[in-house]
Amino acid sequence: MGSASFSQNLTGTELLNKAITYHDPGNHWSSFSDTLLVTMETPKSSKRESTIVINLPDNYFYVKAKKDSLTTEYTIDKENCSITVNGDQNPDEDLLKRHNLSCDRAVLYKNYYTYLYGLPMKLKDPGTIIDETVQLKSFKRKDYLVLKVTYDKTVGKDVWFFYFDPETYAMDIYQFYKTDAEGNLKPKSGEYILLTEMTTIGHIKMPKNRAWYYNKDDGYLGTDILN
Repeated sequence: MGSASFSQNLTGTELLNKAITYHDPGNHWSSFSDTLLVTMETPKSSKRESTIVINLPDNYFYVKAKKDSLTTEYTIDKENCSITVNGDQNPDEDLLKRHNLSCDRAVLYKNYYTYLYGLPMKLKDPGTIIDETVQLKSFKRKDYLVLKVTYDKTVGKDVWFFYFDPETYAMDIYQFYKTDAEGNLKPKSGEYILLTEMTTIGHIKMPKNRAWYYNKDDGYLGTDILN
């Protein structure tokens, strides 16, 4: 494949820029404001239906999740956080504890969804360390250009790998590993996520399906589906 020699001349930053051009050709991510409808399917468990609103210009985030008889809502409007449980806008502490709900968890969800659906653009965020050596790897019998990413200690400890199609620069897979106390990668830790089908939301090309697997044994965890 011609990409083998080409990848040696491509820096990590150049690869990232090409991937961003594919996923966000009009440079719309910084002004992203839209709603995502996500169904999570997991083995031996009922589906979870989520409505997620991300409005970056107004620093607003909202997620409503329905699973079985429980409906939870988190809202973060700039610095203000609110939680609703089954329509109750003032749930007591016992109810919050019973369902593990908190404003800290709301922030975690905001960061989680904004990061994953904002990839690869989010790799431009402060504290992100791009390895300038592009690797060529084969994964499930397909060749990819692979970008290694680590983070400043104030941001995160995981090591991430992003797999891009060598012709289109579409992001097809991402993978992360935990690290030990010395910062060394733990090879049997973490997960990989297979991305299939692209859909466009708010001018951004996003993967419609994200299927999660353990690195250690290829064990299937579940799939997030954009509706």
